[in-house]
Amino acid sequence: MPRKMRKVFYILFLSSLSVYCFMVCLAMNTKNITTDEFSLLQFKSLITLDPYDILANNWSTSSSSCSWVGVTCDKKHNRVQTLNLKNMGLRGTLSPNIGNLSFLVILDLSGNSFGGQFPKETLSLRRLRVLDFSYNEFVGEIPKELGKLQELQHLYIGINSFTGSIPSMIGQLRRLQVLDTSYNKFSGPIPQQILNLSSLQQIYLSSNFFSGNISL
Repeated sequence: MPRKMRKVFYILFLSSLSVYCFMVCLAMNTKNITTDEFSLLQFKSLITLDPYDILANNWSTSSSSCSWVGVTCDKKHNRVQTLNLKNMGLRGTLSPNIGNLSFLVILDLSGNSFGGQFPKETLSLRRLRVLDFSYNEFVGEIPKELGKLQELQHLYIGINSFTGSIPSMIGQLRRLQVLDTSYNKFSGPIPQQILNLSSLQQIYLSSNFFSGNISL
């Protein structure tokens, strides 16, 4: 094949490759946006009480999920960054699909009546900095893998019906600044690993059934 012809084929190949990469990236971005929207709709589907019809009237595919009440998106990636539904009187359980909101930084569901177990799927939200489940009706134990949330700075799980012990892996949350486990049914010793939390500024452990002592 003549050299000039090879050069033409090479240029065509690079052009085709560029177009292909662009289409793949576009498809991936669309898939991510669709994944977030689907996850939120699955979340909505498990709401059994929405007294003010906030989600019923607003969370609709007729508008962008980034404009829904309580939802804020990252402008750079156009992904859900904040889910803030505090004090809306909502009742239900949390969909496992919440773990697919991989860009989530703030998850605030405080002041509602969510129940069921602590959703383990939230432990895959590795960007999470604020997790607020306070003033709800959650039950059961806190997953031992809590320490996977390495970016977590604020953890509020007070005023629920959590039981069992505080997992020792909480000592791996090196960025944690606020820890509130008050008014639950926790028992057993307070893990000494809490002493490893050098960033900790506030801690609330009252109104549980802890045993032993810890010097903070």
